[in-house]
Amino acid sequence: MSDTDTGRATGRRDPVVEALDIHKSFGDLEVLKGVSLTVDPQELVFIIGPSGSGKSTMLRCCNLLEQPTSGIVRITGEEITAKGVDINLVRQRIGMVFQSFNLYPHMSAIGNVTLALRRVQKMDAAAAEAKAHEALSKVGLDHKAQSYPSELSGGQQQRVAIARAIAMEPEVVLFDEPTSALDPELVGSVLEVMRDLRESGMTMVVVSHEMRFAEQAADRVIFMDGGVIVEEGTPQQVFRDTQHERTRSFLARVTDH
Repeated sequence: MSDTDTGRATGRRDPVVEALDIHKSFGDLEVLKGVSLTVDPQELVFIIGPSGSGKSTMLRCCNLLEQPTSGIVRITGEEITAKGVDINLVRQRIGMVFQSFNLYPHMSAIGNVTLALRRVQKMDAAAAEAKAHEALSKVGLDHKAQSYPSELSGGQQQRVAIARAIAMEPEVVLFDEPTSALDPELVGSVLEVMRDLRESGMTMVVVSHEMRFAEQAADRVIFMDGGVIVEEGTPQQVFRDTQHERTRSFLARVTDH
């Protein structure tokens, strides 16, 4: 068994993400009220909850796209909320996949994937292109490398966005509602890529309403409401052996739809 496998089995390795007592306010509106989140290596953590519960804000605090009002965030032991930290350097270790694909429309799929490799990691063109082809292959789209976003379906565009994130070889990938902008028939292809990434050992934190996927694929599920974590546990614990009425009420509403 490898060190990584051992770490997953025993939980002894340092967490990839530690967010401790995170508060976040926008003016007088307190969105996060002391949320703590720990993500272990190779863990897939799913964050669920109603709109406005603070899920996406919590995710964005993990890579400082939103600066916490108070609290500490560590990535593989490094406190990224400390003064003087080069957040642009840190973000190379944190992949981010958004609800909107954020692809450059004037660049091909491979151009979108190679951009950060060349500009941020300073790879030469040949090395960046090889790395991009590898990433596109992982999401099943290397045959579309020369296609532009307008020539791709929404699901294909999101898979290119995932390829762009994983090409940087991050230590964790954060997914913020990655399927919510997709037509229902296109959701499956994106979830399949995420399932493959999980099987390959990628550490992931996912904010999503894809409850079936969460129940099937997550190591741990966190239910947030009102800016706090109400309940967390294995999918079995959260979906089948729910302890809190707020969680039960939310799941009942989601299931009804």
